[in-house]
Amino acid sequence: MRRYTLAMDRLWTPWRYNYVTGVPNNRRQGVPEGLDDWPGPDRGCVFCNLIESVRWAIAAGRDIAEVERAGWLLARDNACFTCLNAFPYSSGHLLIVPYRHLDSLAKLPAEDAAELIHVAQTMESALRAIYHPQGINLGMNLGEAAGAGVAGHLHLHLLPRWFGDTNFMTVSAETRVLPEALSVTWNRLREHLRPEGSRATTGNIPAS
Repeated sequence: MRRYTLAMDRLWTPWRYNYVTGVPNNRRQGVPEGLDDWPGPDRGCVFCNLIESVRWAIAAGRDIAEVERAGWLLARDNACFTCLNAFPYSSGHLLIVPYRHLDSLAKLPAEDAAELIHVAQTMESALRAIYHPQGINLGMNLGEAAGAGVAGHLHLHLLPRWFGDTNFMTVSAETRVLPEALSVTWNRLREHLRPEGSRATTGNIPAS
């Protein structure tokens, strides 16, 4: 019988340290590392801080691809943007987020909701083409009681799934083991979505 204590596998996930331990930092939530000089006020929302700081950096003349990579943004459309989940359940875990700071799908204007679904179709196709998942979870958690991590700003999850993608680590240790770094995921999806380089994006954020 193999002596597992002598052949212990170590799974290093240092990027999750602050999330797991709840260690506070001096950065405003959602503001990507490298965009800390964003002069705007804290919007009190991860998603609003994220997109506002990205928008500011691009307007200031910084390289669009580098700025969007800092925030793991894959696309900025008219009514919503798409980004990687910084704390994914599986590789390829995406979030589609309306610019409007709303906590309910019913409050989202019909044209914004239509675009959100159109973007979801595009992102589903991208995930299927790159990761060949056996299934995809797609949905929203509206309200804390429903499990929303950011209850005040609705967002749509797209989560690739495979048979056997859950194991004892998730059940007993509350830990996810991911085979791919976020930077690799971003590069793969970005190249698929923008094969000829960075396409023009709008990202017009309605006044709250």
